[in-house]
This record gives sequence, C-alpha cells and structure tokens, in this order.
Amino acid sequence: QYWKMAIGRLLLSVGWIRLFGRGRRWRSTGTPVLSNNDSQGSLFDSVLVANRGEIACRVVKTARRLGIKTVAVFSEADRDALHVAMADEAHCIGPPPSNESYLVMDKIIDIAERNNIQAIHPGYGFLSENKQFSDLCKQKGIEFIGPPAYAIEKMGIKSISKAIMSESGVPVVPGYFGDDQSDHRLKEEADKIGYPILIKADLGGGGKGMRIVFSSDEFQNMLNSCRSESLKSFGDDKVLLEKFVEKPRHVEVQVFADKYGNTVHLFERDCSVQRRHQKIIEEAPAPDLLDNTRHSIWSAAVRAAQAVGYVGAGTVEFIMDKYQNFYFMEMNTRLQVEHPITEMITGADLVEWQIRVAAGHPLPMMQDDITKNGHSFEARVYAEDPDQSFMPSPGILHHLTTPPISDTVRIDTGVRHGDEVTAFYDPMIAKLVVWSHDRKTALKKLNSSLKQYQIAGVKSNIEFLSRLSEHPSFIKGDVHTGFIEQHHSDLFPELRRVTTFQQKLAILSLLSLEELTTQQSCDYNSDPYSLFNANTGDRINSQYMRRVKLLANGEEFTTDVCYHGNGTYTLLSDEEDSVSVSCDLHETEGRLHLSGLVGVEKFAADIKMIHDVIYVFTNDDNTFSFSLPQPHYYNRRNVDEVGGVRSPAYSTTVNKVLVMSGDVIDKGQVIMTVEGMKMETNILAPTRCVVKDVLYGKGDIVPGDSKVCVLEDILEE
Repeated sequence: QYWKMAIGRLLLSVGWIRLFGRGRRWRSTGTPVLSNNDSQGSLFDSVLVANRGEIACRVVKTARRLGIKTVAVFSEADRDALHVAMADEAHCIGPPPSNESYLVMDKIIDIAERNNIQAIHPGYGFLSENKQFSDLCKQKGIEFIGPPAYAIEKMGIKSISKAIMSESGVPVVPGYFGDDQSDHRLKEEADKIGYPILIKADLGGGGKGMRIVFSSDEFQNMLNSCRSESLKSFGDDKVLLEKFVEKPRHVEVQVFADKYGNTVHLFERDCSVQRRHQKIIEEAPAPDLLDNTRHSIWSAAVRAAQAVGYVGAGTVEFIMDKYQNFYFMEMNTRLQVEHPITEMITGADLVEWQIRVAAGHPLPMMQDDITKNGHSFEARVYAEDPDQSFMPSPGILHHLTTPPISDTVRIDTGVRHGDEVTAFYDPMIAKLVVWSHDRKTALKKLNSSLKQYQIAGVKSNIEFLSRLSEHPSFIKGDVHTGFIEQHHSDLFPELRRVTTFQQKLAILSLLSLEELTTQQSCDYNSDPYSLFNANTGDRINSQYMRRVKLLANGEEFTTDVCYHGNGTYTLLSDEEDSVSVSCDLHETEGRLHLSGLVGVEKFAADIKMIHDVIYVFTNDDNTFSFSLPQPHYYNRRNVDEVGGVRSPAYSTTVNKVLVMSGDVIDKGQVIMTVEGMKMETNILAPTRCVVKDVLYGKGDIVPGDSKVCVLEDILEE
C-alpha cells in the first residue's frame, strides 16, 4: 500500500504537472476540466455503456470528447432511443423487460468480447452495483469502470457496511442489523427500538424496499411489502431496521479514489426533498450547514471510502437531524443521478475521472486542488402525475421544448421530441441543472428555466417542481425528507378555476389554429379565393357572431365571438363586459407562437394541438390546456364499473394474489400486488366486502386502469 501511494504521488508530481501546464480546458466557473492530452499513457480505445436513457447519453458524450469509441446496448423497446443514435455502435440485447435485457450479464459480456471492448461503464442502476458483474468483467479481462467487487459487496450489504463504519468512527443510526430474520425477532427488535422505524432492504437502494412504520399494528404488512419488493428488485429479502429520524435532512458527500490509495471528496449535496423516498430536487452545496459540520461530514465520508479500500466514484449518504448531528445511511458504489450539480460547482467531469481512474491513472486532482464555486440545483423532470400520488404517465412526447442550454443551464436527457416514455423503465424525461454565483440567483434561474419547459403528450411534474422551488420554506433552505408532506396543501392546491384571461387566451388559440388550418387548405386548393376556403368572418352588411364552448380543468365556459377580420375580434361573455382582442400566429423554430393584445394587455404563448386538446405554454403562471367539449353520446361507457377495483393507470404485472372468490375482506386489506415502472403497488379493498371474482392471476399483465376483481358490499344491519 505504501509503494502504491508513493508511485501515485510521483506520477502526479511529474506527469500531471505537464498535463495541467498545457492540456486543460476552462469553463465559465474558472475551474479546469482535463482534456485528452495525457502524458501518462493512453485511455481505453473502446467503452461499452451497459445502460440506457440519460446516463448512457451522458457517458457517450464524455467518451466521444476523449476520442474513445462507444458501443451501446438496447432492448427492443429502445431500438430508436437517443443513446442508440449517439453511440458509434449499438447492439440489441433482448425484449423490453430489464430482467431479459439490461440485467442479463452474459449477453452484455458476449457483445463486449465479440467487439474487443476494453471497458464497460455500467452507469447507475441495473448492473452498476452488482458484485457478480464486476467479477465477471475481471474474469474476462474487461475493465469495469467502477469500484472493485469487494467494495461493492461490503457497501452493498447494509448490515456489513454499518458495522465497518462503526469500527471506522463514522456515526451510524441505532437499529437492528442481525442475521435472525424471523418475523417474531424483527417485530421484537422494532418494538425495542421504538416507533417510528424504517424497514430497509439489506441490498436496497434508490428508495426500493423501504417502508416507514409508525405503529406496531402496521409492522407486519409493511414488512411483507418491503420483503416482496426487495426480493423482486435485488434478489434477496433480508431487511434491517433503523430508528426513523423525524424531519431529517439527506446530505451526501461525493468521494473519489484511485488505485494508488488517494481518496478525496468533492463536497456535499443536499437531497432532502423526496417523493416515495426518491429525490426530485438536489442542490450543492447543502444550505445552512455550519462550517464545522461540513468539514466533519467530508472527513467522515473519506474515512468511509478508505475503510473498504474504495476505487472510483462513490457517494456516502448521511441522515442529519435538526441539530446537524449526522449518521451514516449507506454508500452508493456508483455515479449518482445527481452528480451534475457537483460538476457544476467544481468544474470536474466525473465521468472522465471515472474513465481515467479505471485506466490506471491517479486522481486528476488532490484534495487541496479541488475548489467549489457558486451554487447549483438539479430538478428531475418526470413523466408522472403529482396529483395522483406521482403515478407514472407513460406515453408519446408529442411536444417537447426545453430552456436554452448555456454554460449555466444544462439538460441531461435520454429522450427527444416524439420519443416514447415506456412503462418498462423509470419515467425520467430529463435532469434540469442550473448554476449561478449564489443560491438565491441559482434558484431564480431554476424557476425561470422550469417555466420555459414545454411538455405535452404525457403528464409531467413541471408545474409541481415550479411550486416547490417557489415555496417560501424551500427558498429559505428549510428542507427535510418530509417537506412535501408538511407543505402538501401549498404544493397540491385545489383545482383552480380557469381565469378570465386564460379563457381569452384559449379562445384566441382556437381561432388562430382554425385560421391556420384554413390557410393550409387554401395552399392545396385549386381555387384559393373560394369562399369555402375562408373563415375570416366577412359578411355583407353584417358582422359574423359565433358562440364558442371550451372545457378546461373540468369546467365549461362559453364566449361569444364577433369577427372583425385581420385577426381582430370582440369577445363577449355573461360574466364581464366585451373586450377587444387581436392576435398573430407564426412559426418560430418549429413552434407555433401566438402573440397579441387582450384589451391593452400584451401576451405571448406557444400553442400545440394534440388530438382534441390544445396546450397553451407561457413563461408565467398562465400555462394550461383546454379542449372542445364532446357530445354526450361520445362519452358513453359500456363497462359496468360498479363493484370493481382498478389497477394503476399504466401496464403492470401481478406479483401476488392474496384473495380468492368467496373471501370476506376488510377495508384496506391487500387484494393483490402489482408491479410496473419500477414500483410495486398494493391494491386495497375500498370497504368491507365479499370477493365475487378475481380477474387476474400471478404473472398476468394487467392493462392500465383495468378492473382486477369484482366485489360486493356487505350491507351493515
């Protein structure tokens, strides 16, 4: 170990001095990013990216800059995906389910061997923290761009990692990490620790296999659910118990180590704001930490990495109470989803660091050389419906426009306009990352960038992220993992009525689209001057009046329109006086842009029509959508839904069926568990009732929003 460190520092003092003397590239933050001009020897000729989506695209970008050939893998569902288009080569590895494609080690290794691949980058998720995959790469002579298998194993099993941390002087949360996994022993230990407690999968991560238990009565149901999800996600149902720290902050430290014993940290990140135990907004550095807390947590993270002989990129996660006492939670032995905010404040390319370290180079910088500059936020943009418990919303991205990209606004994505967010994988659309000199201005940049995001075709969390980032408590930095629950009424306001201004925008949008359609018809008609190709409203000795009905937010509104020609109208309604309006519709960079006047107030918006819904995108709080009301006979439904319980709104697979015909079940009892979009969901009885029929069995695929069983209420005497 001594000689390894000595050699590393010698290489650093000789080779990297020359590298920094002539090979660096500067970013706006003034921090150097290494180029490929490396006097210490070559990097890999080729890298296979064993992942998909935005992280695969992220790795390909850096590898391409370094002159490394990239090979992608893809499932049949990802044949036309962005990461496939970006890579130099791409190979299909199987059907859409990840356990038949992205998780099949032999298929990935076979492609690497047949194409003489020197290294595999696993990204995050899938095989990134799989000890067997790391071992298999080593056996085949392929460099695994990640930590050694022994480090993955030690840190991947939470009970072992906590014991190691305790021996290394890293504080840990009180709990039970024993081998006796009997229901009785676990319940006994939970009662001893005291509620609330946290049940966690021993091999878990990413919020999977984790349940908060608030009372002894609900312990067994939560334990069963946690075990089932753990077994499905990680192939092991062992759990551990921890005292749940109320209103905790989630603070983590980015660490990096090379093969010569050098270990550094790249400061901390705050990832406290979460939904379903998964992060949605992260920032670096963490707000309002005392200086001694920062230095202590950095030091603890480095000790944690050194305790297991770590190599590569890793993240040490801590839970922190309101007094800034912190406790080790786990170490993620991979690159984190939120790594871009660390890159923004340090100027380092962490994927490049990973590649260099895996290729046998010492760390590009030692601790004293690493500095932080400014503040950065990351918001995870998902195809999901926050108003429906953040249920995923798979579908086609019929419209996708992002904020302009710059040195201070970055978008990491794996999808494009027209791509599909499938039900097979995580519903992330993109990561919006911003940077500025301080937290206040960085947060303003995040807010303005979110308002420039335009998504149609699927539901998204854009508006929710905007409300969250504008909340007074978030602005003050008063964050914790229960933030969303605490401020639920503010973040999930009751459905707002469409304002009169929005009603007028809706009318003008519809009229403009009608005129555009007519104009396009004229362009293909042999008689462009035919009266049948005009909708200007011109009349002889009279003015054209029309009544328009529209539907928005479940509310129907009616407006009378008087046409004056040349895009000018008078709008009349029962609720207010008439108002003169005018508008102009033109195409800008592939978008339909509407601008004009409502009375004396100027407006500007982008509009998009998808099927019978028209989306109006503005850079303020007037973004909304509306549709034309359908005749009542269009809405008839032939399916009798009375007495049925329905599945989530996306396709799922049945994991367990816990009832059978004739069973009498109580309100809240689990009927079946289904899984889709990386989530396991319990379908519960809505009331005390009798099961008349179960419509799906274990392993069956259930279409979205489908009846899964027939129930009959038990009438109370």
